[in-house]
Amino acid sequence: MNSVDNATAFVPSPSEYILDNFEQTDRIAMLVLNRDFGETIQRITSAQKASSPEFQAWLRYKNANGSDIYIGMNPLLQDASTRTKEDIESIRHVYLDLDHGGPEALESLENSGALPKPNYVLTSSPGKFHVVWKVEGMSLEEAEGLLHAMARELGGDPAATDATRVLRLPGFANKKYQTDFYVEARRESTGIYHLRDFKLHIDSQDSPSHNYDIRAKRESSSRTNLSQSEHDWAFAKRALSRGEDPEDVIQQIAQHRVRDKSDPIYYARHTVMKAQAQLQQAPERRDPSTVPTSPPVSER
Repeated sequence: MNSVDNATAFVPSPSEYILDNFEQTDRIAMLVLNRDFGETIQRITSAQKASSPEFQAWLRYKNANGSDIYIGMNPLLQDASTRTKEDIESIRHVYLDLDHGGPEALESLENSGALPKPNYVLTSSPGKFHVVWKVEGMSLEEAEGLLHAMARELGGDPAATDATRVLRLPGFANKKYQTDFYVEARRESTGIYHLRDFKLHIDSQDSPSHNYDIRAKRESSSRTNLSQSEHDWAFAKRALSRGEDPEDVIQQIAQHRVRDKSDPIYYARHTVMKAQAQLQQAPERRDPSTVPTSPPVSER
């Protein structure tokens, strides 16, 4: 682990935050999401351009008009046009989304002794935090194994365990509330960490995403012409027909779709609710292999 200096913590501007976490030439994903209008805009550009006055002015305009602003936390390949696992150039960050427990959860994390001092703590909304560590030398599989372990053992959001995850960009308003809440980042360390610095038991084979991948591929191997949403709905129907807990099914689908859905929990819950409704309406026709002809609406 690199030595950590004792420089006075500071609250960065959005541009400072971007340039402190990425090289200027890194390709990064910026996501602009307006839930009211159902508008999602993704821009993949260099960190230098994303931090420029012109780009920041555009982000401020979109934020002032109801859009939430997010940033992908790992750089993408130079020719990437999407934000998928295959597009990730390297792992630069791991993170934890503390959406329950308030300041007490954050204090418990900081006192656990299992994790090094985070580089940044973002207050994303009242009593909720994003905790970010800079890392190097991790493979995608190692990073996601660590993300799952942190969420499992430290009470983080299990949906925030994907290497393609976007987090809120500090300095912009969180638009999910009636009153704007401005996201603030506080730097706590300048270290760069390695896998050995995280004292957690990591077993990526137990992750919901891994289990979903294995089961979905096995159960739908003969239906290769389906869309991903149709696969998700069919998966939900089969799991519910077997008597699985709907909440477990929701978490599995959300984990699998976190990289390409702005609100994977909502998407997964909507999918499972639609599957439940169809099964309840026609119990005499419950066929685990049945695939709906049209998938449910994907998200808000």
